[in-house]
Amino acid sequence: MHRRAAALAVPLTAIALAISSCANIPEEWRTPAFMRMGEEQLDSRIPTVTGPVGEEPEITFPDTEPPEEELSGIVSKGSGEDELVRADDLLIANVIQYQWTGPGEGEPVEGQSSYETGAPDLVRMEQMPEQIGDVLVNQPIGSRAVYVFPPMTEEERQQAEMAGQPAQEGASVLVIDLMERYNKGAVVPGEQTEEGGGDLPKVTQEGHSEPVIEIPDTDPPEELEVVPLIEGGGAEVEEGQQVIVQYTGVRWEADDNGGHESFDSTWSRGGDPFDTTIGAGAVIQGWDEGMVGQKVGSRLMLVVPGDMAYGESEEEAGGAPAGTLVFVVDILGAYDNPPPPEPEEIEGEEGEEGADEEADAPEDGGEDEE
Repeated sequence: MHRRAAALAVPLTAIALAISSCANIPEEWRTPAFMRMGEEQLDSRIPTVTGPVGEEPEITFPDTEPPEEELSGIVSKGSGEDELVRADDLLIANVIQYQWTGPGEGEPVEGQSSYETGAPDLVRMEQMPEQIGDVLVNQPIGSRAVYVFPPMTEEERQQAEMAGQPAQEGASVLVIDLMERYNKGAVVPGEQTEEGGGDLPKVTQEGHSEPVIEIPDTDPPEELEVVPLIEGGGAEVEEGQQVIVQYTGVRWEADDNGGHESFDSTWSRGGDPFDTTIGAGAVIQGWDEGMVGQKVGSRLMLVVPGDMAYGESEEEAGGAPAGTLVFVVDILGAYDNPPPPEPEEIEGEEGEEGADEEADAPEDGGEDEE
């Protein structure tokens, strides 16, 4: 549940930069990396990438000029055949980009490695270009994919420079390690050991269907109530992390028909998991305070008073639901966010003061509410 102001977006800059130079590649240039010869063999022009999936890889560039075709393939296949990537998944992936500048020569692109930042990328498969997503579909979690995008043409370089983007030298090489997947309709494992009830709402759910929230005929509590319905076994959610959740929400106050219809729910959007930064003002205060410290794998009932949501009155809420709100939230995962960029050093006394002011300014990385 976003605040009305802005929600922090999860950037996919590593992927966006890598494919920016290949948007106009003719279809006939898109060469498959696998050649059928009794078994799957990788194209020899793809750099050799070694090391365990989930750790920063080692890469060796072929002793040739970068190819003029787009190449891709799976260089390490995961073992979990029951955890295959689907075309509508939300993926957790470690991503690193390299520049292949000449025969046997290449280097990582600065700032384009989740291994460097310690924060994985959240990759929505439905938003990926075909040349990225098609390689990943039906691959097991724990696999490693490698992509080679040809050098930019002179026209593409000029377009990049006009847009204020760096014109990368040589070919782009992208390595994606598949770490986790969340499918549509994903819920936390385990059975509910608590339903609420009494002076608090009662929550029931059948299978993976949208939870049913029954509001009692009493006044709502004045303070935030956090009721674990399923106790998770994962790590505690930390302030500033990216959380992945399923949720539904209703107003405590009944509508004109005496009902409590959901005003917002991931289930109404096909069960597509929602991701946001928690504990940083990207969502309502009741979510920030209610989820930090809870364990991944938990299902929570959050009873949020109006002053920790959108406001007590319709006027205060400004079109959002007013008064006390009740949410059921499945905490599917929690991952670190990359650290904010360091301000550039500026020479001179005035420059140093300016740098200090920039460092103290709040980060603006938001996007409008959906």
